[in-house]
Amino acid sequence: MKSTICYSLIIAAVCSFHAAASDNLHKSHPENNSVKSFSTFAEQTEKKSLPRGKAPESLQKSMPEYVKAIQDAKVNMHSIMVVQHGKVIAEQWFGEGKPDVPHILNSVSKSFTSTAVGFAVAEGKLKVTDKVISFFPDKLPAEVSDNLKAMEIRHLLTMTCGHDSDPSSSIREAEGADWIKAFLAYPVQHKPGEYFQYNSLGTYMLSAIVQKVTGQKVLDYLTPRLFQPLGIEGATWQESPQGINCGGWGLYLKTEDLAKMGQFLLQKGKWEDKQLLPKEWVETATSAVVPSSPSWVRFDEVAQKLDPETCDWVHGYGYQFWQCRHNCYRADGANGQYIIVIPEKDAVVAATADLQDMQQELDLIWQYILPALD
Repeated sequence: MKSTICYSLIIAAVCSFHAAASDNLHKSHPENNSVKSFSTFAEQTEKKSLPRGKAPESLQKSMPEYVKAIQDAKVNMHSIMVVQHGKVIAEQWFGEGKPDVPHILNSVSKSFTSTAVGFAVAEGKLKVTDKVISFFPDKLPAEVSDNLKAMEIRHLLTMTCGHDSDPSSSIREAEGADWIKAFLAYPVQHKPGEYFQYNSLGTYMLSAIVQKVTGQKVLDYLTPRLFQPLGIEGATWQESPQGINCGGWGLYLKTEDLAKMGQFLLQKGKWEDKQLLPKEWVETATSAVVPSSPSWVRFDEVAQKLDPETCDWVHGYGYQFWQCRHNCYRADGANGQYIIVIPEKDAVVAATADLQDMQQELDLIWQYILPALD
């Protein structure tokens, strides 16, 4: 299938649930939430905490309505933080959510791996047009197909590596499997760049490539380039049996860390007047580079099954970032983990949760929080 979709032909059903989580979260109950007042903010106890500001009256009014809607619908949120003009103007903690405890991010991890690739490109360590097989000549299958030969880093970044299905679960569950070798042996049925297939192990390959060219795991590579400048501490990242950060999942950060990342992206790679990551990289990474489909619908069935007016998974995909309605983009992790960047409002929303209906979670943000941002 060609790499473009005529969105005007996308019709029919309402968008449903997001893909199942890579890792299970502990359960909590919204009826037991201890909700922090929208008008009360924690004192800045850390040197690099985001500054706090006063919420506009519109948000002061809508935040209690948002919280009530969550509780009425029994949406199992853990936290939400709203940043506008560089200041935290609202934050709420629910159930197991805590300001100082890192949270599982699931596929939000992908956006951090993409950022590591961006740093490596900026430092001249690789190019997005580099062939994937060039990094692992000792792990190739006996017969290398033309499609595998054609696979480039940019295809991994945009989930268009050519796989017809996601091999992640089967490879991860195979005892003793070398994940790189297994990925390269998986059939590449489509020409790279032409078929969108959500693929967590493809992001693992990006992590492996970064480790190959830098000599550092992605977590260690990002620490002086991103985490330390942003004041992000205590990050941990799960690894494969081969000692490579999982890339597509397994990162743990605090909610405010997610908000910082969103602000960094909103500022197009700049932090405290320093351009850490090239502006051009951020603009491309967070744009609609290719058409997209959610993990639960085949790419060639999107037009028949999903409506872009109600679904936030069919607005395009960049370098491990989703486009969504309202001219926003997001990092997106199973069970309700989000970094939502809203350029037109100069705002960021960071959220953590343990839920299944991720579209409902977004819909409540669009309904109550977005309109209240002056």
